[in-house]
Amino acid sequence: MKKTLLILIPVFICFSLSGQEKKSQTGWKFGGALPAISFDSNLGFQYGALFEFFNYGNPSIFPEFYDHTYTEVSRFTKGSGVYRLMYESNHLIPGIELISDLSYLPDLANQFYGFNGYESVFNKDWMDEESPDYKTAMFYRFQRDQFRFKNDFIGKLSGEHLKWNAGFAFQNFNVSSVNTSKLNKGRKNDPLPSVSEEPGLFELYRDSLGIISQNEANGGWVNTIKFGLVWDSRDNRPNPMKGIWTEAGVEIAPGFMGNDWGFSKFYITHRQYFTLAENNLSLVYRIHYQSTLSGEAPFFYQSQVLTYRLTGYSSEGLGGSSTMRGILKNRIIGDAFVLGNVELRWKPIYFKLFNRDSYLGLNLFYDVGMVTKNIPMPENLRSTFNNKMTLYNFNDIFNPGSEKLHHCAGISIMPVWGENFVVAVDIGKAFNSQDGNIGFSIGLNYLF
Repeated sequence: MKKTLLILIPVFICFSLSGQEKKSQTGWKFGGALPAISFDSNLGFQYGALFEFFNYGNPSIFPEFYDHTYTEVSRFTKGSGVYRLMYESNHLIPGIELISDLSYLPDLANQFYGFNGYESVFNKDWMDEESPDYKTAMFYRFQRDQFRFKNDFIGKLSGEHLKWNAGFAFQNFNVSSVNTSKLNKGRKNDPLPSVSEEPGLFELYRDSLGIISQNEANGGWVNTIKFGLVWDSRDNRPNPMKGIWTEAGVEIAPGFMGNDWGFSKFYITHRQYFTLAENNLSLVYRIHYQSTLSGEAPFFYQSQVLTYRLTGYSSEGLGGSSTMRGILKNRIIGDAFVLGNVELRWKPIYFKLFNRDSYLGLNLFYDVGMVTKNIPMPENLRSTFNNKMTLYNFNDIFNPGSEKLHHCAGISIMPVWGENFVVAVDIGKAFNSQDGNIGFSIGLNYLF
């Protein structure tokens, strides 16, 4: 396989606009920034940055805050990118927490490994240009551009810990085959074959096997409303040392909101935090389950992992930096699934940086998940395959009945500046070669 040169800068630009001591963190303060520089032989050069600002009020409520803004602008030279503006406020609407997210996420080569986990076979040699079995580096890719305007509201229901949440989102997905002509610009050697010359899995699902229906093949609007309950007894937000954070809710995509599909989904997530050594060592875990309750969600929405608030620019999987950190992104897609994460979190080093209390965290993690309800496949799939496929055997693409637990483990390096600016460097290893090999990512915030 043609090697990908990856140059990511896992440092945060730690200059404060006013460089104050912790006790005088008042008003709006610069939270921190993280540059992103990389090169991918298919996508081109990546450049951009993300940065945060916090409003701690006057008098200060540090490390809590009244307002928080997060901005990310990052793009590859051939078109993929992240353009995101997030604003959250604890005081704009009295008694209600507001989180508003406006994002545009163009992706020229979004991952697509089929449905139902191990029941879809992953052949890494088909993407390896040095392998005699090479087909195309884009075999497990399709183009997906997403526009998202998401708003969530949280308020107290009873006491300090029981809360309600509600929200709405307008999302448009533009789906198509990979534009190899665009990706081949500037690529002098070994150009990618066109989709007509070498179709990928997306084209096989759409054109040959009818697994992806015509009414979802080009994307469309998915506009939703959501409501649920939250129990939150965490002792702090960025890295809780004790407490419980549990949420359950229902998301509905009704026809009257202009959807081409009508469906509803249920989700429940339980997170718990245990102090093993005061301030320094904790054991935490997360269990998540979600399922389609009614209707049929379009295939491109099945990867969304539902939550009442985003902690990063996306929440999707299973597989990838927000769910299973050593597994190929979106490797495990089903109509219902379960996810589990366990972390041992340690703070071995404390220091001051630009007059702000900071620390270096190290986490050991173990992630596990699997599909519990399959996305339905055509009843005559095998006969259709045998009639239409001449270049593949059925077992090259499908392995019915083989789904089981997917596992990965790894380490996270967590530089934290000023309590609230948390950089996450995750390195994970998949236990099964069908899930990939090594996963590496850099972003913000603890996973949960």
